[in-house]
Amino acid sequence: MSANSLPTPLVDVEWVKAHLHRPEVILIDCRFALGDPEQGRQAYEQAHIPGAYYLDLNRDLSSPVQTHGGRHPLPDFQQLITKLEALGISSEPATAVVAYDATRGAFAARLWWLLRYLGHDTVAVLDGGFPAWQAAQYPLEQTPPSLPEPVQFMPRFQTHWLVDRNYVTRHKDTAAMVLIDSRSPERFRGEQEPIDPIAGSIPGASNLFWQSNLDEQGRFKTVAELRQNWATVPAADTLVVHCGSGVTACVNAIAQTLLGNAMPKLYVGGWSDWCSYHTSAGNSKQ
Repeated sequence: MSANSLPTPLVDVEWVKAHLHRPEVILIDCRFALGDPEQGRQAYEQAHIPGAYYLDLNRDLSSPVQTHGGRHPLPDFQQLITKLEALGISSEPATAVVAYDATRGAFAARLWWLLRYLGHDTVAVLDGGFPAWQAAQYPLEQTPPSLPEPVQFMPRFQTHWLVDRNYVTRHKDTAAMVLIDSRSPERFRGEQEPIDPIAGSIPGASNLFWQSNLDEQGRFKTVAELRQNWATVPAADTLVVHCGSGVTACVNAIAQTLLGNAMPKLYVGGWSDWCSYHTSAGNSKQ
């Protein structure tokens, strides 16, 4: 199998089952819980898809939290690349990578975006995630696989996909940019805020809840359904997606690629970065 035959950005459980233990296909378990950071690794140790390695949102896919920059800043990329190489993920020939989680793709999408940002296009998210694998009654294992021989990963950074707070501030009131807040409608409206210290949203942003791209089983909707879901988003030269901390916004990025559109820009810091500069939503600290 050539890595170029990897369906992307999504694969189903049947594809994964047919390609288990193929050296050119690497499975990454991304299960995580924001409220219990050890839960994902513990779940992996209890049972995971055979051959899958584990990468942790906090330890592997993010860098330490600072005063600003949000709750999940981008990782130190040299450290991430070293980890990818240790797992046998090479850039040439390109290894096919399949990421999965148990949270409707929220954390697997982060790894998908990071690899795409590094120029690695042969990456997909398991549609339906670990629950779909369990529902199919496919095999599980508890023992982590042994590490392969290290390989070489040469990144091709897609730096134009990233924006920061200054970019959003400059462009949020222009017709050239549409800013999409991927959080729940309740958080967007400021009615509740279970994670960040301040409730609210960035002035000028529109809301498209990341979970609205998915059906009741946690699988992505059809292209026709996604097109209808995104029909309220106005056209603009630049689409920027964000969420609380640059994780679930990546699900909206996947939806855009499923629609055949260009990768939207990502404001990684999101609301957690934006509100760190404000005493209340919309009012800057003096």
